[in-house]
Amino acid sequence: MTPTESSRRSFLMSSLASMGVVPLAFPLLNVKADEIAPADQPKGPLLAYVGTFSSPLKDVLPTQVDLPPGNGRGIHIFQVNRTTGAMTPAGTFELGTSPSCLAVNVAGNRLYSANETDRVGEDKEGTVSAFAINRTNGQLELLNTVPSGGAGPTYVSIHPSGRFLLVANYFGGSVSVLPILADGKIGKASDIKQDQGTLGPTQAVHAPEGSFAFSGHDRTHAHMIQADPTGQFVLHVDLGLDQIFVWKLDTQSGKLFANDPPSVTLPAGDGPRHFHFHPNGRWFYSIQEEGSTVVLFDFDKTSGRLTSRQTISSLPPGYTGSNFCSEILVSADGKFLYAGNRLHDSIGIFSIGATGELTFVADEWTRGNYPRSFDFDPTGNFLYSCNQRADNIAVFQVDQKTGGLKFTGHFTPVGNPSMILFVDLAKSK
Repeated sequence: MTPTESSRRSFLMSSLASMGVVPLAFPLLNVKADEIAPADQPKGPLLAYVGTFSSPLKDVLPTQVDLPPGNGRGIHIFQVNRTTGAMTPAGTFELGTSPSCLAVNVAGNRLYSANETDRVGEDKEGTVSAFAINRTNGQLELLNTVPSGGAGPTYVSIHPSGRFLLVANYFGGSVSVLPILADGKIGKASDIKQDQGTLGPTQAVHAPEGSFAFSGHDRTHAHMIQADPTGQFVLHVDLGLDQIFVWKLDTQSGKLFANDPPSVTLPAGDGPRHFHFHPNGRWFYSIQEEGSTVVLFDFDKTSGRLTSRQTISSLPPGYTGSNFCSEILVSADGKFLYAGNRLHDSIGIFSIGATGELTFVADEWTRGNYPRSFDFDPTGNFLYSCNQRADNIAVFQVDQKTGGLKFTGHFTPVGNPSMILFVDLAKSK
């Protein structure tokens, strides 16, 4: 240490002492800035919960053979590094079923799972489960498990009121409303609606050139259900019928009533799978599994009416061959849309214009095959891709100015990951 540095250090220590501050035990001038935690550093961990395929893989092997178990072990829990996006294991809640879809309440103290248990062609009713989240360490406690109202429950969401769990049963072709009780447990279904209509063809109208992807139009397949942001309407898609249904929910009885009109129809065989509302609540985007398209609808928040306005491929220009779409998400700022492509194994990136229309920007390889879903961390700085058949989750940094994705180099091994969601334990209940 030079004489000048020594003088400065002595002056600083004397000044601290005169203010009643106890000097630090290490040489202050040698401490790096990033070694001192900022005052506003979160006081609790950020956790990720990953749903997996843990029971027999119904979509991989035919029914006449004994199906192996899935590679997942139930609901996997990870602690997330807020700076790098990397994840480290923090526990597993083992289940004999496949908790392939998860939902968490606003308070972050209750988690719900759709438990897929069906082999191909089975009509056995599935189940959904409720869990309490320990707000200290994030571990799960099973509260109860109840029938889902149909076979193969594949999607769950929570109504904005927090009073109902909405369930889509893929193999049962039905949707159900289950009350959420005061203690977070799930009650018996207050309503179950069975999808009915004319099945679409096995070849999608908008399938990519040269596609051999067969269409899931053997029966009705309810694939997703969710309320609009106001909670006045509930929408669900049926892949086999190529329709999006719109319901009104009576929050007193928990009953669904058909809207007027009750549905909109997509092109034959295209197979609507998932959808996402723009933050303004007026633009609604649907992704078609077999057609490999994204459709923009105008959503009338008063009447619940959907009016299609644009159809665009989820794939890069010029792509030919087979593809199945998966997830669709709009960024929190409403500037970009992300579309998942399985077999092409990419995430398509689209900019959202002033009127809601989409423009293709780029596509990013998911660093693993069959990206079933993906999600952003709470800051929107990282995107996590659940690569189902690669048994990993790949982490990407999001450029919030351009919408671009850059692989961070972080892989997390998880058997057959299906979806991921986040709970910030630093936030109060």
